Amino acid sequence: MAKKIVEISVEDKLRALYDLQIIDSRLDEIRNTRGELPIEVEDLEIEIEGLEKRAEKFQNEVKEQNAEISTKKEIISHSQSLIEKYKTQQDTVRNNKEFEALGKEIEFQELEIQLAEKRIREYSVKIEHKNETFEELNNKIKELKNHLKFKKEELENLVSETQKEEDYLLEKSKEFAKNIDERLLASYQRIRTNSPTGLAVVGLERGAPKGSFFTIPPQKQMEIAQRKKIIIDEHSGKILVDDDLVNEETEKMREIIKF
Repeated sequence: MAKKIVEISVEDKLRALYDLQIIDSRLDEIRNTRGELPIEVEDLEIEIEGLEKRAEKFQNEVKEQNAEISTKKEIISHSQSLIEKYKTQQDTVRNNKEFEALGKEIEFQELEIQLAEKRIREYSVKIEHKNETFEELNNKIKELKNHLKFKKEELENLVSETQKEEDYLLEKSKEFAKNIDERLLASYQRIRTNSPTGLAVVGLERGAPKGSFFTIPPQKQMEIAQRKKIIIDEHSGKILVDDDLVNEETEKMREIIKF
């Protein structure tokens, strides 16, 4: 036997949409109480991560330059050994030509020593500068981590105060969304996403959609009150419902979500 398809009236669809709007608006209120804190926490974490990478880079550069200094010291030690060797050989040479050749080798090794010492001084200055910067970075990281800890605790306290209600509302939002067909739900979610206030379904206030200054013509207001079709405001793009439906659903939902 074929399953009977239950046709849902436009009015029931409008009521379901407005109920979902009430739940989602309450969720927005809860999240808004946290203000900019989640963004501040995220920004601090990103900044700390960036500074830690810079600090690590400085550490690696200092290690490399210390390794270069060690290499240059080895060159100096080797050159000094060669100089001693050549000077000893000069004492036993047979002619001036050999003496002069050894003298040139000594001069060359002395130049090698001078160059190595120059490089050591340069590396030492760079290391000193990098160590100062590294210390400044570490102090900054420590300061930011303390600030991050404070902000996280502040955020956790705010979340813990409302987490139970938020979890309950999220479940209710999913539950109520199941009563709306996919196309209509997708339209609702799209309108909500594009709305700065998160409102997709609104009632009328003094003949104009809530939050709008454009008055709805009397004929259109009558059509909204009849609940025979889903009407979207041409200016705000929001789904419109009449005041009676707003009051009835608000009262009903007050009992369900205790707002």
